[in-house]
Amino acid sequence: MADFHQDGKKRKNIKIGLYVEIVQKQDQRTGELTEGVVKRILTKSPTHPHGIKVQLETGEVGRVKNILDDED
Repeated sequence: MADFHQDGKKRKNIKIGLYVEIVQKQDQRTGELTEGVVKRILTKSPTHPHGIKVQLETGEVGRVKNILDDED
């Protein structure tokens, strides 16, 4: 079970290489989450009410909903 330990609405919590759950634009209505590793941080402001926008290593773009603790 993943451990949710940080807020995806604050840019300072998001680091390249972190394992996160994002919601992509087309999934906003359903709330479907996509897991992946942060490649780029796209949001410039320090916070965003819907989550910081990132690009995953897979190329998918979305807003961070959860930062997953992948250190087992």
